[in-house]
Amino acid sequence: MAQAHYEGSYPNQNVGSTSLEDISGWAVGLTFFASLMMLLIGSFHIIQGLAAVIDDSFYAVRPGYALEMDITTWGWVHMIGGVVMMLAGGLLLTGNMFARIIATLICLLSAVGSFASIPYYPVWSILLIALNIAVIWAIASYGRFISDEG
Repeated sequence: MAQAHYEGSYPNQNVGSTSLEDISGWAVGLTFFASLMMLLIGSFHIIQGLAAVIDDSFYAVRPGYALEMDITTWGWVHMIGGVVMMLAGGLLLTGNMFARIIATLICLLSAVGSFASIPYYPVWSILLIALNIAVIWAIASYGRFISDEG
């Protein structure tokens, strides 16, 4: 009489390792998308910061806003944050765990910063928040399949 042998849910597959054959096209594509979006969002932040530094009157400041700050300082923060976001987007292409953690944290900070600027430019800020959420989703969903040893 033949004995049944249970091989698990995924027979003939090494659970602890990822080979090139196991990497999903979606994983590579969405991580590449996340990296490019971080480069784009970073450049948006740099442009937004430059506009604030060059001309203080470009942004209409509403009186009585709880997070009111100096426009020039806000511009420099955006420019530095944009450069950091672009560096994190480039680092994300390596696919390692450190890069994914840094990229996720930078996108989270970018979304919070964009939330703080909703009273100044609501549509633009909400667009940046949505892009940051899409990047965080792409990193969290498929980023772990990119690197060989992570």
